[in-house]
Amino acid sequence: MVIGYACLTIGVPNTSLSRCILKNATEDRIRSITLANLSALEVMIDYNTRNMIKLFRISSDIIPFGSHPMNQVNWRVDYQDILGQLGQKIVKAGIRVSMHPGQYTVLNSFDSRIVLRAIEDLEFHDHFLTSLGVDNTCKLVLHIGGVYGDKKTAIRTFINNYNQLSESIKQRLIIENDDKNYNIQEVLQISELTGAPVVFDNLHHRLNPPTLLLPDSEWIKRCNATWTNKDGRQKIHYSQQREGGVIGSHSDTIFLTPFIEYYNELSNNDVDIMLEVKDKNLSAVKCINTIFHNATAKELEVEWARYQYFVLSRSAKLYQEIHELLKDKNSSVAKEFYERIESALVLPEDQGAQINAAQQVWGYISKDSTKAEKNRFEKLMEAYIQGTGEIQTVRKHLLKCAEGRKLEYLVNSLYFYL
Repeated sequence: MVIGYACLTIGVPNTSLSRCILKNATEDRIRSITLANLSALEVMIDYNTRNMIKLFRISSDIIPFGSHPMNQVNWRVDYQDILGQLGQKIVKAGIRVSMHPGQYTVLNSFDSRIVLRAIEDLEFHDHFLTSLGVDNTCKLVLHIGGVYGDKKTAIRTFINNYNQLSESIKQRLIIENDDKNYNIQEVLQISELTGAPVVFDNLHHRLNPPTLLLPDSEWIKRCNATWTNKDGRQKIHYSQQREGGVIGSHSDTIFLTPFIEYYNELSNNDVDIMLEVKDKNLSAVKCINTIFHNATAKELEVEWARYQYFVLSRSAKLYQEIHELLKDKNSSVAKEFYERIESALVLPEDQGAQINAAQQVWGYISKDSTKAEKNRFEKLMEAYIQGTGEIQTVRKHLLKCAEGRKLEYLVNSLYFYL
């Protein structure tokens, strides 16, 4: 069993993906963005390798308008060497990658033009994974699609169009239950007729359950039967509802207590767990350090170095509690450590705590700051204190100063990203 995350890497410099709008998608612009995004992907892969993250979903935005006629760049040939080198890194690290075409890739539409575009998009995703040189355990995830007022016909349309796909796509394609149209029981029935493995999504299941009421563990067991050796280990998607958010929206972080309870129910299932969550890699590292490593205080020092200014910006009390918690370097305190981080995440903004943290960070920069930098910091701080400015503006200035001095300790701090 491994735990991973999707698409973006939070708090790691040089991992942002670039985009452009269609009217600006010139060949030169597409090439420039593609090279930048492939470079960002390499940084993500290196980060995942260092942090023992073995499951990662690559963003569909990696190549702008990858399946659109506007993109006439022969990226498979032009970037063959770069893609091959990336693939070698992925394979060497034992990372299982996947991709998830978006909501407009609808294979069961009653409009043949939409279906054609969906097939072209699936071909793009398949070509990208193939260009990396990864095997067929690296999957493409797809929802069934719409209902269009006639679910039985929509299901038959999906099956008919699935059968028209190339064998290469079929070898990668896995299907997932969604939160509105197709519940897990219906997706399993479609799987019986197509042979496509099924991904179980726990939040979608909670929002769109079938009439047959079974525990998640039983549905996951039934999904497992759709996977064969050539498909690799069964995958599931796990997320938590964001409190106070739109129904179906993902939480800002994966809270450990409910996740551990869920994980314990799966103890007899050999599955890969893709976390779908706003803080992406941060939740993946948290869950890995807690469940698999039961990390000691000593092992958590790197994590604390990244989190400490963020925690200080939320609560000096929590900051001190974590400081005390980590004094015994041999103690296994991962759960207690991350639970306090979670407490900081849900606290409302405290102006005094924010001022304290900003001044602490400025202390590292002020030693060789220019007069202009100092004046701007003081001006921004005064605006924040007076209620006419935001702390995010102060942070942006501090980050710019830290980057200019190549202060990696500060640049890598989650203070700037959470």
